[in-house]
Amino acid sequence: MANVSEGVERFNTKEKNVEKKNKKDIKKKARARWRKAVWKNWQLYLLLSPVILYFLVFHYFPLYGLQIAFKDFMASKGILGSPWVGFKHFERFFDSYYFWRLIKNTVGIGVFTLVVSFPVPIILALLLNEVKSLRYKKFVQTVIYAPHFLSTVVVVGMLLLFLKTDGLINQVIRLFGGTPVDFISEPAWFKSLYVFSDVWQTMGWSSIIYIAALAAVDPAQHEAAMIDGASRLQRIIHINIPAIMPTIVILFILNAGSVMAVGFEKVYLMQNSLNMSTSDVISTFVYRSGILEAQYSFSAAVGLFNSIINFIMLIMVNQIAKKVNETSLW
Repeated sequence: MANVSEGVERFNTKEKNVEKKNKKDIKKKARARWRKAVWKNWQLYLLLSPVILYFLVFHYFPLYGLQIAFKDFMASKGILGSPWVGFKHFERFFDSYYFWRLIKNTVGIGVFTLVVSFPVPIILALLLNEVKSLRYKKFVQTVIYAPHFLSTVVVVGMLLLFLKTDGLINQVIRLFGGTPVDFISEPAWFKSLYVFSDVWQTMGWSSIIYIAALAAVDPAQHEAAMIDGASRLQRIIHINIPAIMPTIVILFILNAGSVMAVGFEKVYLMQNSLNMSTSDVISTFVYRSGILEAQYSFSAAVGLFNSIINFIMLIMVNQIAKKVNETSLW
């Protein structure tokens, strides 16, 4: 019996050694294939390296500092030396006076922007696709693309110039016997000014991807539909829109996943003490708390909360799109 046990043990040991050797061979072959693929396409990897480096330096390495959201950060002790406090800063934010105002304003601006600005580039692309005159089409594209290249500071400066109490818009209102409106300081106007100026600035540039998708539509489908008596509107509805629907779904998922990520720069530049009730969003609150008041741990907790909500939104919208339209990011 002892000889049988020893034989079985030797057999098992031999099997394990063979299995380990096979795993090492597989890994070795995989590494060899990877090195061969990299060497074969080294120009593409070199071209991609600045993008990878950018994301590593500005998006992944800073994740190390997120732990201060769970600490009482002290600059003298550093990140590792600061004491852990758990969810203290999150609880403080949830119990703060500004919590619901920040959530309401951030979600309100984000959803309003999504509802208004997302369909506009699609409609614009569909309309431009129907323009037959190439010269006129290029002229329109040049005009609507131009605002994209204006900086946020310039756009807000234009808003302040046109909408101030003695600006062009109020002069026109006076000309027709109306009462001037202080658009910049009136809280009720903030969201509309923010969203519609954003639509004006981004609609042309955002339509490029839809125009590119429409260029891939087979002209034979339109010719067949015209023979069957389909009108231009019917061809748009039944041929063009279904053709670009996967693109629409993907971009909608990306936009819906950033509903809470309302841009700081434009809000901050348009913000003043009179419209604070509707203009104060999470990003400006983080700036005030973290930069101006040096509450680094608290502001990190607020920013992390905002990012988590965006991440959850992205996952939810992606899953819904996968079930409804069978198109998703992953």
